Order: sequence, then structure tokens, then C-alpha cells
Amino acid sequence: MEPWHAYIVIALIFIIIEIFTNGFAVICFAFGATGSAIASACDASFKMQLLWFSVCTLLAFIAIRPLLLKFFYRRDKEVKTNAEALIGRHAIVSETIDRQSGTGRVAIDGDDWKATSEDDETIIKGNRVTITKIDSIILTVKRT
Repeated sequence: MEPWHAYIVIALIFIIIEIFTNGFAVICFAFGATGSAIASACDASFKMQLLWFSVCTLLAFIAIRPLLLKFFYRRDKEVKTNAEALIGRHAIVSETIDRQSGTGRVAIDGDDWKATSEDDETIIKGNRVTITKIDSIILTVKRT
């Protein structure tokens, strides 16, 4: 078996390991092993093969890995989480919302939240509302 065959086998092993990991780090070593295989096929010395391995791995970490991360881990829009995810959703008034008496609650996803009306109108229990804003634990809603 020629030495370059061993480098190709090592590169394939790195690729298989990369399949089961994330982050595109191990694949950079596969690029290095491929570079060593090319150097070995050209009858380069062992020191040159190690140099090619190091240079190809470093270039893969600098140039290829960021491109792969950018391509595979891109997000088209920001994901809202926790309470921010409630904005724009619909809820049912569980207690009449009245600004003057300071009452008002809405139910959404099995949770009951204190609520105020966006335009200070009274909204009767059972009406459907849209959440427009959240301030700490108080939702601001408008009639749907």
C-alpha cells in the first residue's frame, strides 16, 4: 500500500467522524490529509507531507470552515422566544379589561396574563384580542 493510500483512508475516516459531529472542525483535518496524499503521490519527503497537512488544515480552518458555518447555520429571520413570542398572537379575555377599575386578564396557551387595552377601551370577557406589546408581565392588547 502506497503512503498516499493511507492518507486517503485517514481523510475518509475524518469525513465519517464529521458526519457524526457538528461544527465543521474535523472536516478541516480531512482537507489536510488530502493535501498530504497529493504531496505523497508526488514523492515529497515526510517533512513536506507534514507541511502540506498543516498548511491545508490551516487554510481549511481559515477559509472553508467559516463558509460552511455561514451556509449551514444561517437564519432567515430572528426567532422570537419566551414572552416576545406572544406579540402578534391572539388571546381570549378571561376578565373584563377596564382601565378605570384596573382589571383585566387574558388567557393564551393555558396561561392567564394581566392585560391593559391599547386605546383605553373596555373589552368584555370572552372577546378575542391581539397582543400588541408586552411590558414586564402586563400585556397590552387591542380588540380583534
